[in-house]
Amino acid sequence: MLNISRNNVEKMVSFDGFKSLIMTEPSNQSRKRVRILLWVMLAVVLMVFLPWTQNVRSNGYVTALRPDQRPQTVHSIIAGRIEQWYVSEGDYVSRGDTILMISEVKDDYFDPLLLERTQLQVDAKNMSAKSYEQKVVAQQTQIEALRANNVLRKEQATNRLRMAELKVTSDSIRFEQAKVNYAIGEEQLQRAEVLLQEGLRSLTDFEARKLRFQEVQAGLIAAENTLLSSRNELIAAQIELNAIDNDFKDRMAKAESDMYSALSSQFDSEAAATKLSNQYTNYEFRTGFRYILAPQDGYVTQAIQVGIGETIKEGAEIISILPADAQLAVEMYVDPVDLPLLRPGNKVRFIFDGWPAIVFSGWPQLSNGTFGGKVKAIDNFTGPNNRYRVLVVEDPEEDPWPYALKIGSGADGIALLNDVPIWYEIWRQLNGFPADYYTRKEKLANQKK
Repeated sequence: MLNISRNNVEKMVSFDGFKSLIMTEPSNQSRKRVRILLWVMLAVVLMVFLPWTQNVRSNGYVTALRPDQRPQTVHSIIAGRIEQWYVSEGDYVSRGDTILMISEVKDDYFDPLLLERTQLQVDAKNMSAKSYEQKVVAQQTQIEALRANNVLRKEQATNRLRMAELKVTSDSIRFEQAKVNYAIGEEQLQRAEVLLQEGLRSLTDFEARKLRFQEVQAGLIAAENTLLSSRNELIAAQIELNAIDNDFKDRMAKAESDMYSALSSQFDSEAAATKLSNQYTNYEFRTGFRYILAPQDGYVTQAIQVGIGETIKEGAEIISILPADAQLAVEMYVDPVDLPLLRPGNKVRFIFDGWPAIVFSGWPQLSNGTFGGKVKAIDNFTGPNNRYRVLVVEDPEEDPWPYALKIGSGADGIALLNDVPIWYEIWRQLNGFPADYYTRKEKLANQKK
C-alpha cells in the first residue's frame, strides 16, 4: 500500500471492489485545472494586447438637420373663432393648403364691405390730392403771370419816370429862360423909366414897356409853376415805381401763401391717402389670414385647438406639422469632460429604437445592427442639462439609415475615438484618465515627426 518494499501486490490483488481505497488514490484532475488556468492566463495576456476602440457613449433622439425641416406648430396671426376644419390628424398637406377657416371676433372688422368702403375712401383722398395739385398748378401760373405783369408795369413806370425827368429838365430850362427874360425886362423897365424922367421917351412907351415886363413876370411865374408841377410828376412817377414793387411783393406773397397752403393740403391728402392705402392693404392681408394655410409640405400630427366655434387668441398654436422629406440627423448630448474628444467628422455608431443590434463598443467591426454617422456640428455652449449638443448626420460611406426611421425616435450613440490596446484602456479606466485627445491620423503624424 505504501510501496515500501519492492514486492508489489497491486497486480496480484484487485482493488476495484474497495471504494474507500479507490477514493484515496491520486487523480489527474488537479493537473488539468492547472493547465486550464495556465491557458486562461495566457489568453488574458494575449487579449490585453488586442486593439480596443475608445468611445464616448450618449443617448439622443432623431431630428432634422435643417431647422425648417423640424416639426413645427402653425399659429394664428389674428384672433378669431374656428368656423371650419379642412384636414384631420395624419393627413398629408402641401404648402398653401387650407387647414381651417376662422372668423373675426373684433368689431372693427365685422363689416362685410370693409375693403370696398376703404377703397372708396382711398379714391376720395386721391381725388382730393389731385384737386389740390391742380390748385397748386393754377397758383404757379398766377405767380408767373404776376411776374410777367410786374416786368411790364415796371418798364411802363420807368418810362414815365424818364419822361418826368425829361420834362423837369425841359421846364427847368424854360424857367431859367424866364428868369433871364425877367432880368432883361426889369433892366429895360428901369431904363425906360429913366428915359421917361429925362423926357426922352413918352409915357405911352413907358406903359407899353411896363406891360411887357408884367408879361415877362407872368411868364416867369408860369415857368416856375410848370417846373414845380413837373417835379411833382417826377416824384409821383418815382412813388408809382416803388408802389409797383410793393404791390408786386404783396401779390406774390399772397399767391405764394395760397400755393403753399394748397401744397400743404395736397401733402395732407396724399398722406391720408397713403395711410388709407396702407390700412386697405392691412385689411386685405387680414382677410387672407382668416384662412390658416400649411407653411410647407408635411403631415398633420396634432390638432392643438379643436372644435367649431372655439375662440382662439392672436398668436395661439393651432396645429403641429411634421415636414416631409427631411434630412435626418441625431441630436445627442455629451458631458463637458468629453467635449474636447469630439470634432466634426468623427465617426459615430447608432443603435436606433426598434432595430435590434449586437454591440461590442470596443470592437465596432464585430457589432451587428448598428448604423454609421458623422459629427456635423457641435454647440459652443451648454444646454439646460449642462451638456453640449452634438448633431450627427448619416455617414455616406456606411449603410443608409432605416427608411422607416422617424423624427423623435431614440438613438444610442457611440462616438468612436482612437484604437488603443486593451491593457491601455484598462489602465486608463482604473486611473480615471480621459480618452486620447488626438485622432489616429494625428497620432501617426506625430510618430512620423
